[in-house]
Amino acid sequence: MVQTLWAIGLAVAFACVPAFTARAADPCTAFVGARLIPVGQPEIAAGTLLIRGGTIAAVGPVDAVSIPADATRVDAGGLVIMPGLVDTHSHVGGGQGGDASGPVQPDVRILDSINVHDVGFRKCLAGGLTTLNIMPGSGHLASGQTVYVKLRKAATIDDILYRDAGGRPLGGLKMANGTNSQRDPPFPGTRGKAAAIVRQKFVKAIAYRDKLAKAGGDTEKLPDRDLELEALVDVLEKRKIVHHHCHRADDIITVLRLREEFGFEAVLHHVSEAWKVAPEIARAGVGCSVIVLDSPGGKIEAADFSLVTGAVLEEAGVPCAIHTDDPVTDSRLFLRTAALAVRAGMTRGKALEALTLAGAKMLGLHDRIGSLEVGKDADLVVLSGDPLSTHTKVLQTYVQGQKVFDRDDPEDRLFAVGGFGASRDQRAESCCNGPTKVGAMR
Repeated sequence: MVQTLWAIGLAVAFACVPAFTARAADPCTAFVGARLIPVGQPEIAAGTLLIRGGTIAAVGPVDAVSIPADATRVDAGGLVIMPGLVDTHSHVGGGQGGDASGPVQPDVRILDSINVHDVGFRKCLAGGLTTLNIMPGSGHLASGQTVYVKLRKAATIDDILYRDAGGRPLGGLKMANGTNSQRDPPFPGTRGKAAAIVRQKFVKAIAYRDKLAKAGGDTEKLPDRDLELEALVDVLEKRKIVHHHCHRADDIITVLRLREEFGFEAVLHHVSEAWKVAPEIARAGVGCSVIVLDSPGGKIEAADFSLVTGAVLEEAGVPCAIHTDDPVTDSRLFLRTAALAVRAGMTRGKALEALTLAGAKMLGLHDRIGSLEVGKDADLVVLSGDPLSTHTKVLQTYVQGQKVFDRDDPEDRLFAVGGFGASRDQRAESCCNGPTKVGAMR
């Protein structure tokens, strides 16, 4: 029940542009004989996946799907096909959020600083990722607005944005607590002061919202425009969800306390100590985006990090996604993180959901992506074997029916396996130190 209500709430908050509606004249492709992993439904040992235009037209056992005469047949026998992977927390593209001028900067938009030509996006596709939530770093209490992107071929950031029905880019607000934001004034020096600063900002946002409502559209009565407070009003009105960095149990509870006080929606990210307070998270009805492998590590709050977090959250009924925090975990290793969660007790089904449908729900995009269902975007990954096997390779990645990665293509293969030039022009933002150049040989 917690998961159902939570998912419905996000669907209302993030009503987005519907998927493209396929027409009879659109190109049709049939993948025949593959082992299909729809996610949320039983696996199909030998199935057919039919794509018409950019959407899924049919999915089922081979003998249950009629293949149109105009379809291009692809023999997928011996291969595995699953939905495109959804990363709820990534820093690819070298984007930067807030600067050193203050601890709360919700007016900053990460989309204004993302380089879509950064080859980190090519590595995402080599790992089977098709949708990302690209975040500012976590060195601020609020470091800026995140952006949800679909990894189509792009010349500009506008080519990959998810947008709402009004054409506005979809995303949330990145917030953080713990030691990342603790430094010299005007930044907080303690956890208590950090919470006080956030609380005061939301109080100001409430007053700003009330002034807007009282003005009733009268330009003579409207307060001066304040971009910081506008962004926080979007949070208060649940037009944007808070993606909140937190590790320690006490920091997790602080987020839940602030959420209860001001009524905003949140996803808890990282949650190294969520296994200590799983019942409290479940009662709050909040989802978690977990980093399974906190590498290279070194963060003081991650001292009690445990691989069992996903299993404990699952047992408690907490919606759970997995993320890369790329460059913390390389996007090409995303499938392996789910395998580690299963090794520590998470069920196979929930681990695969954590890579796909659970993340789609947290972004409010599950009507379009996250599972192989008729009418959804044809975002999919073709694998050489089981997704949780370390021997498995991503062979192809499709976004809305278009092939965007092919391991047999020499250039794509370079980004999959590495070598000279595989990291050219790649920059990735670490949590609180700004972007760093990735070594040319990585």
